[in-house]
Amino acid sequence: MDFLAKATALVGGTMVAMRRFGAPRTQALGAAPAIPPARKQGIMTLKMPTAAGWAPGHVPDAAPGLKVAAFATGLDHPRWTLVLPNGDVLVAESKEQPAPPRTLMDRAAQATMRRARAIGTSANRISLWRDRDGDGVAEIREVFLDGQNQPFGMALVDGTFYVGNTDGIVAFPYQDGQTRLDGPGRRLVDFKPGGHWTRSLIASPDGRRIYAGVGSLSNIGDKGMEAEEGRAAIWELDLASGKARIFASGLRNAVGMAWEPSTGVLWTVVNERDGLGDETPPDYLTSVQDGGFYGWPYCYWGQTVDDRVPQRSDLVARAITPDYALGGHTASLGLCWMPEGTLPGFGAGMAIGQHGSWNRSTLSGYRVIFVPFAGGRPSGPPRDLLWGFLSGDERQAFGRPVGVAVGPDGRSLLVADDVGNAVWRVSGA
Repeated sequence: MDFLAKATALVGGTMVAMRRFGAPRTQALGAAPAIPPARKQGIMTLKMPTAAGWAPGHVPDAAPGLKVAAFATGLDHPRWTLVLPNGDVLVAESKEQPAPPRTLMDRAAQATMRRARAIGTSANRISLWRDRDGDGVAEIREVFLDGQNQPFGMALVDGTFYVGNTDGIVAFPYQDGQTRLDGPGRRLVDFKPGGHWTRSLIASPDGRRIYAGVGSLSNIGDKGMEAEEGRAAIWELDLASGKARIFASGLRNAVGMAWEPSTGVLWTVVNERDGLGDETPPDYLTSVQDGGFYGWPYCYWGQTVDDRVPQRSDLVARAITPDYALGGHTASLGLCWMPEGTLPGFGAGMAIGQHGSWNRSTLSGYRVIFVPFAGGRPSGPPRDLLWGFLSGDERQAFGRPVGVAVGPDGRSLLVADDVGNAVWRVSGA
């Protein structure tokens, strides 16, 4: 295992890679990224900061013209948020459950993950937070729904509340202003649990369908492709008929999803495979085509073959090149469309919560970025929106951003921080 020393510096809120230990000079970013040749790791590089949390008065750093404050604190590993029509904010509190370790690498990885507070006992609940006086800080906290199985994604459509548990989608009746849901719910779709366990949800703009991200079981089909059936995909659930199908596949771990409003196209952020180098391949933001195949596990960034995997030339030939690279191993999880006027100094585009790397010699991610859009597509380099989650020596993480959502007022951004056990509110200064 490779526990390497610091090789990055923070300059004006931008992560700048330093040339050390063979680390790449720059991140693989944008529509035409410079992706270094694959360098297979016999033993996975494993590097994560110790979870430290936030000291009193310590908050993340925000871009010029913005300020950040805690909307909610005292949570238990908050991962995802949903803003309800009445302004209440739901927060899914859940955590990865460790499988029995089989190898020394498994044991080392789990020890590292525990130190980073990335695995452990899951709260398995959704909490409700209400800012009654509109000052940007929630005063009321309720247990909205508990007894779930690693809840993550949430959606509300026509009086029905949908939860993405790791083993499927469950539906509950909901009335506006309700602060508690009870009962087992109505089970709509079953998913295989384990592996990449998060099940993000988004409703179609017309409210007729729900889309769910289901990540792969393993890194590169390590247990065979039969074990991966139905995974590494975005599913579509037709709410009228109850029928579900795979909408797009070859997406190793598609988590956050968002609609680009001018085109009506679905976009997602995807966590790519490990074990090929600091920047190889990059995580990415991409539009999602109905029936599209995006390469996993056979190839990446188009038709770049991963020769660690038994090949399917027919699938490689039709693999779609993603739209926009986000850098290697940034763990880009959160995604939301941020309309023009949401934050001063930022136009319309996608806000992305980058949870942060582990399979790198130099850490990446641990920030919230913004990708500007024009004409329905990315139109420029990413900008740092929120950072400071990582100590300067890379040894400690004060927080790790995950889900992002436009706040109830339409003039703020909410960021779930699972190590900091908080939801941050970013607004104009």
